Amino acid sequence: MKAFKNNVTKCRREFDKSVLQIKSEKSLQELRNHYLSRKRGQLTLLFEDLMALKPEQRPIAGQMVNELKKDIQEKLQSLKKTFKTEEEVVERTDFTLPGKVRYWGAAHPVHLFQAEIENIFISMGYSIEEGPEIETDYYNFGALNFPPHHPARDDWDTLYLKDELLLRTHTSPVQIRVMEKQKPPIKIVIPGKVYRKETPDPTHLPMFYQLEGLVVDKGITFAHLKGTLEYFLKTLFSEKIKMRFRPGFFPFTEPSAEVDIGCTVCEGKDEECRVCGGSGWIEILGSGMVDPQVFKNVNIDPEEYTGFAFGLGIDRTAMFAYQISDMRFFYENDLRFIRQFLLK
Repeated sequence: MKAFKNNVTKCRREFDKSVLQIKSEKSLQELRNHYLSRKRGQLTLLFEDLMALKPEQRPIAGQMVNELKKDIQEKLQSLKKTFKTEEEVVERTDFTLPGKVRYWGAAHPVHLFQAEIENIFISMGYSIEEGPEIETDYYNFGALNFPPHHPARDDWDTLYLKDELLLRTHTSPVQIRVMEKQKPPIKIVIPGKVYRKETPDPTHLPMFYQLEGLVVDKGITFAHLKGTLEYFLKTLFSEKIKMRFRPGFFPFTEPSAEVDIGCTVCEGKDEECRVCGGSGWIEILGSGMVDPQVFKNVNIDPEEYTGFAFGLGIDRTAMFAYQISDMRFFYENDLRFIRQFLLK
């Protein structure tokens, strides 16, 4: 009986040692055959040795072998779950299915369109300027000739933070900052995010991208402004784009003009068009000659220098250029929509 117990202990020790060396499904199967094979398995041999024991010893010896068998089977079953045969992998793989496409990250279509606009102005000799998105009341309104009770300064239109700080409503404050530090000639465009209390609709959002331009030099006239904007819009859209200038008002320019283009969505053929309201025209940007008072605010002599300024919404203009009916599509994060522009 003692020799039998030693054989059971030896078998358990050798099995545990062999388990640590299993690296594949094949070696696992070989281990199983070595211990559980019906003809020459180690447990089969122990059961044969059991028959040579005295009848009163067999129940205890049989319990020992059965416990060893159960332990070996559980460990083999646990190991089997960690392996997959090559045949199983092949059976589960359908090689006729299309491969998984991994999309590379890319710039947002609004940023791509912004770069397109910037390149047009860079080709005309403009430089790019940037400024803070949190501004003071002075730079956002005061220096730009907004009177104290102008509607734009109201809480209903502007997002105030505290005291005199606010989220800029346009990129015009950068014009003031540049003119304070740099004497004419000045020829810049200023892209960036701006914020207003707007109710979202197809052509308005509370946060949007804007680009403004400023030219200051001796002898600048409205003809220079008109020629610049005509060249820009025809380069951006097409030579056949319809344009019109009409009188407008801005506190920081005088005279001022609104610039419209023919509706790129309905082409003036849909009386219920959500973009142009059925008029066939879209307001694309505002412009005008810099007001002399603005020059005085930055210590530039308005008797010696003149200039013009203009501004447009980048995402709103992108909407017209790509013939998209709703500007909100740009910010809904639908990859089916966004990926269209990666090939443009």
